[in-house]
Amino acid sequence: MKSFLTAVLSAVVFLSPLGTDAQKLAADDALIAKAQKIHADVITLDTHNDINTTNFTTAINYTQDLPTQVNLPKMFSGGLDVSWMIVYTGQGDLTDDGYKRAYANAIDKFEAIHRLTEKIAPDKIELALTSNDVRRIIKSGKKVAMIGVENAYPIGNDISLIKDFAARGARYMSLAHNGHSQLADSNTGERDNKWLNNGLSDLGKQAIAEMNKWGIMIDLSHPSKQANLQAIALSKAPVIASHSGARAIADHSRNLDDEQLEAIKKNGGVVQAVALRAYVKVDKAATRTAKSADLLRELGAAEGFTVLGQADVAKLSPTERTDYQTKLRAFRQRVTPIINERLKDIAPDVNVSDFVDHIDYLVKKIGIDHVGIASDFDGGGGVEGWDNAGETFNVTLELVRRGYTKKQIAKIWSGNLLRVLDEVQKVSKELQKKG
Repeated sequence: MKSFLTAVLSAVVFLSPLGTDAQKLAADDALIAKAQKIHADVITLDTHNDINTTNFTTAINYTQDLPTQVNLPKMFSGGLDVSWMIVYTGQGDLTDDGYKRAYANAIDKFEAIHRLTEKIAPDKIELALTSNDVRRIIKSGKKVAMIGVENAYPIGNDISLIKDFAARGARYMSLAHNGHSQLADSNTGERDNKWLNNGLSDLGKQAIAEMNKWGIMIDLSHPSKQANLQAIALSKAPVIASHSGARAIADHSRNLDDEQLEAIKKNGGVVQAVALRAYVKVDKAATRTAKSADLLRELGAAEGFTVLGQADVAKLSPTERTDYQTKLRAFRQRVTPIINERLKDIAPDVNVSDFVDHIDYLVKKIGIDHVGIASDFDGGGGVEGWDNAGETFNVTLELVRRGYTKKQIAKIWSGNLLRVLDEVQKVSKELQKKG
């Protein structure tokens, strides 16, 4: 009789709305607790965070909670262990003067990262050159900085600089950005079907060999499809895409189609899925961006602040432009909650779930051993729920929610990328021995 009554009472609790809500809350709490444990145990590594060297001074730096998406307070609060800080150079003229300016820009960024890790905050963050460095530094309680080079344009026609960049700490490099370089065609050639190198130039092919020799991972995130397939074929070591999505989900030239994905898998490389709205969900991002811009102008007009278009910003003097952008950033930060509330139903934001859809697709297409994570923070990246380093846990939570195990999450967050780095450095040592 007791067992029958127990069964009836259990059924009543299960059927009542209150019971259902209580069970759901308990399940959510258990899921969050599980995700928190995993997040604390695995090494979380983001392969693409852009930097502005004005934030690497003794007065203004990453020890402060700056309005940047990445800094040390946000890394500590969000549990982001490793930030790949990017030596980015926009594509310019293929001339001696252009190369000279690009090189100066690159060295400025290399020096800024070293300044942060060696002089400004060596007690909080350290530069890693190997996977063993990463594990040692994290064990000490500090955060990790690593260096990636976005666009090899600064080396000009002197591929000996690849060895120099490796000595400065570079551990991956792409041969182009948005615009064809002297080394490789860019994905942007798809706009007008105009190409400069038909993939890699002869110098670009030599650069692949040099990167293999000096232990720099080859990054496929910005070059053209033809350049990428040629680079994979030439490389003696695994390659990476440091911040790219799946083109089958979001049809953007910056994303990788299935042919490139299969080639990366065969090569033993890894694709770091990127959380940049326009590369995660093209139409959803475009609608949100357009409506956000309209609302930003409307809110600005109501307060007597004129939001300028790109053409008008370009007409400003450098000083006026800096002043305007500072005011715009502060205004945008203040009104973002208003914009989010007004647009949540008519133009929902691209979110963490949309981002993890790319991870799911990549895992199914090329396997768990070939997928990683990147944000492109401070370079346009971020989605609702993971819009700065302080929200990093939400990615782990979504992965747990979808059934990924701790072992799988460890691979996606850092294991796969560090495995590729190890293999690239092993090949490098073998090539150097051969001379």
